[in-house]
Amino acid sequence: MNSFSRKVLFWTPRLACLGFAIFLSLFALDVFSEGNGFWKTILGLLIHLGPVYIVLVLLALAWRWEWVGAVGFGALAIWYAAGNLRHHPDWVLVIAGPLVVLATLFLVNWAKHDQLRARP
Repeated sequence: MNSFSRKVLFWTPRLACLGFAIFLSLFALDVFSEGNGFWKTILGLLIHLGPVYIVLVLLALAWRWEWVGAVGFGALAIWYAAGNLRHHPDWVLVIAGPLVVLATLFLVNWAKHDQLRARP
């Protein structure tokens, strides 16, 4: 494995996870249309960003231990799909689909851990 492919394989799940967190944070913007006061809006925003916090904490753990990302994102995908498949199957594809991709990318990172961390 050459240096470029190692860098791509290492950074792809991490950057994709950050992109997914940004995507999830967009759903919290609906709190501004509720017409509440300043403090209620701030509190609502912090609550709506809860899933983003979970993804970012999981990313922080997966940055060092890739298997945590594989298991964690896979578990989040299953949990979200189990809870929403019946009522919102289209949401499952939009939310759980990227979680499965992230889990797979971190699984590949874990399997190639020694090659990715080796000095050129």
